[in-house]
Amino acid sequence: MFNIVIFGGPGSGKGTQSDKLISHYNLFHISTGDVLRDHIRRGTDLGNTANSYISKGKLIPDDLMVSILEQVLIDNAQAVADGVIFDGFPRTIPQAKALNEMLQKRGNKVNIVIGLEVPDEELTERLLKRGLESGRSDDNRETIAKRLEVYHSQTAPLKAFYQNQGIYAAIKGIGTIDSIFQSIQEAIDKVK
Repeated sequence: MFNIVIFGGPGSGKGTQSDKLISHYNLFHISTGDVLRDHIRRGTDLGNTANSYISKGKLIPDDLMVSILEQVLIDNAQAVADGVIFDGFPRTIPQAKALNEMLQKRGNKVNIVIGLEVPDEELTERLLKRGLESGRSDDNRETIAKRLEVYHSQTAPLKAFYQNQGIYAAIKGIGTIDSIFQSIQEAIDKVK
């Protein structure tokens, strides 16, 4: 089982690059954002709770995210056999530690963390454009600013956490989709 965490600020291209990784490496994709948006769309209790945080640009509490992720792994046990791309998780150091523990219980680990590094100005422009194209309500200037603030204070410390484990691969997240993916492939192929 080969597990990848794809990491980066909001709008850094995690979803786009995850799609390429899925088809190239035949891995199961878990996007916590997609899971949460699905619950919000369906109006579930989880969705309503999640929306109370997301609509304000805040992160979902760690214990809630960990239990959601664990359920996705359980529900898709056969599909995750070759490995998983974790997209949008972990977002905090406690979540990263919980992910390590969850995988260790299954005799697995995070093999590599792909860090898509993109300047804030570029992230903001990408998110505003995405909001116009997709109609996502959280892609507006005010919420984007809050999301970036939360990212820098709560999520960015994961870079050092994973660097200390020797599994962080910094990838320049600006350029063509294919050139960025080629850099990701090179990093993965060094450890796979």
